[in-house]
Order: sequence, then structure tokens, then C-alpha cells
Amino acid sequence: MNQTSPTIDRSAPVAGAAETSIGALPEIVWDVLLAIEDWPSWNPDVKEASLEGAVAPGTQFRWKSGPGTIVSTLQHVDRPRLVAWTGKTFGVKAFHVWRLEPRDEATLVRTEETFDGVVARLFRGRMHKMLTDGLENGLRHLKAEAERRARG
Repeated sequence: MNQTSPTIDRSAPVAGAAETSIGALPEIVWDVLLAIEDWPSWNPDVKEASLEGAVAPGTQFRWKSGPGTIVSTLQHVDRPRLVAWTGKTFGVKAFHVWRLEPRDEATLVRTEETFDGVVARLFRGRMHKMLTDGLENGLRHLKAEAERRARG
């Protein structure tokens, strides 16, 4: 993984990807995505979120989605094109990459994530469905909020 273009490990026990076109400029999508503490206001899958510093590599944030709190660390921040973070919860290690590409007055958003660890290996099928559903739901909610702000 290099500093300019992080990629997920496609050999991880669980890997998923999703993409969508959002009718908002990348800067608007970025502002929604990286206002981490505001996630619960537009994403019903996130119950709480707190950022422990500036949006920069090395900064940690904690968020609650499902039964557990996830501790994540920003790894790559390239406004408004790319953000990647690692996360841990219940013995699962995650790596998540978001890519934002301008498309006229819209943004193509691609998201990829992997899960590794004993739990991911033992419950591969269930974890894959959970990851895929989470990526698709997250994109749907991000799209709705970014487009709402773009109209705004």
C-alpha cells in the first residue's frame, strides 16, 4: 500500500465494494463524509460518533454501529478525493477506502472495505453479507445527505 493510492487486500477473508453517482460536487460529498461527528444525523446505522482531533492521518475516531463501538484511525486523507481508515471491533480488523471522482456536477463515489481476524474467518459468509449491506446502505445515506446539501 503506498501513500497516494491505498488499496484493500483482496485476499482478506471478507472483502466488499460498492459505488454510486451522487448529484453533488466532491467537496460537498467530502464535507458530509468527513464530518464524522455528524454521521448519526444522516446515517441511521450509526448511533454515535466522535473524532479525537483534526481530520488528518493518525487521528482516531470512535463510532457505534450495530452492537459494538468501532475504534478507527485515519490512514490517508487527500481532500476531496480519497480517505482511508483502519478499524477494530470484537476481534475484527477492518480497512476502508473511499474514492471521490468528479463527474461534471456530480461525484462518482467508490468504497471498498475488508475484514480480517479470527471472527472474519469463522463467520466469513455472514460477515460478507453484513459488509455488503453496510457499504450499500452507507452510500445510499451519503447520497441522500450530499444531494440534500447540494440543493440547499
